[in-house]
Amino acid sequence: MASPGQVIFWSIISIIIVLAGAIALIIGFGISAFSIPEVNVDYNASSESLRCEAPRWFPQPTVVWASQVDKGANFSEVSNTSFELNSENVTMKVVSVLYNVTTNNTYSCMIENNIAKATGDIKVTDSEIKRRSHLQLLNSKASLCVSSFSAIIWGLLPLCPHLMLK
Repeated sequence: MASPGQVIFWSIISIIIVLAGAIALIIGFGISAFSIPEVNVDYNASSESLRCEAPRWFPQPTVVWASQVDKGANFSEVSNTSFELNSENVTMKVVSVLYNVTTNNTYSCMIENNIAKATGDIKVTDSEIKRRSHLQLLNSKASLCVSSFSAIIWGLLPLCPHLMLK
């Protein structure tokens, strides 16, 4: 049976291992946030517009609009993007408005930083609106760090009871 001192010692060692893993995750993955955008018709605007909103991003992403009909078109002059700091003062809300859109076309709002790329698509016709969204992680280093940390913890956990009994 382990003495109270041994139990305390190995409990402290376990906490140190978990904290070291958490620090490794932060260093490998970085402090980051990303969310899937929602694209809607902006009925408040004076012309036909689309509004793309994503509630949480960090670090600050880039936003690019694309069109299925006007492939390769540069929409930077007919769009307006803003980044609003959220209440926790770390992440930001992304809002981008695309002006002068036409019906019977599919538009994509692509939000991307060094961690993730998220796309919100909207097709507006005279009779319906169809939406689709997807998210892609870009940082493979983050995935490697998470799996390495998990492997270390699962490798050390079986040793703890054995070490406490000595």
